[in-house]
Amino acid sequence: MNYFIEALKKYAVFSGRARRKEYWMFALFVGIIFAVLLGIGFAAHALWIVSVAYLAILLPALGVTVRRLHDTGRSGWWIFFGIIPLVGPITLLVFYCLDGDQGENKYGPNPKFAPAHI
Repeated sequence: MNYFIEALKKYAVFSGRARRKEYWMFALFVGIIFAVLLGIGFAAHALWIVSVAYLAILLPALGVTVRRLHDTGRSGWWIFFGIIPLVGPITLLVFYCLDGDQGENKYGPNPKFAPAHI
């Protein structure tokens, strides 16, 4: 839960790096939240609830995704590679699963070894 809260706190931060754990824990909590809201939306016949939640989480999701790409040494512009059918999303999934660069890269120090401030 701390990783989700940290990503929300850095909702418009597109610089720096994000660990795999931070990215995937954020994705897990977003998935759970959307599943619950989708169930509530179907039950209440108000699917607009999911749309509002999507808009609310869009900027933090983009931020943590760009920081995850930075951790692997890639520019945040790689996110647009996902537009290419089939090949793009699979390639990005592989990038998201790769371990980050050891040591410092041009996007900052390795967050795995940074002191915890949670």
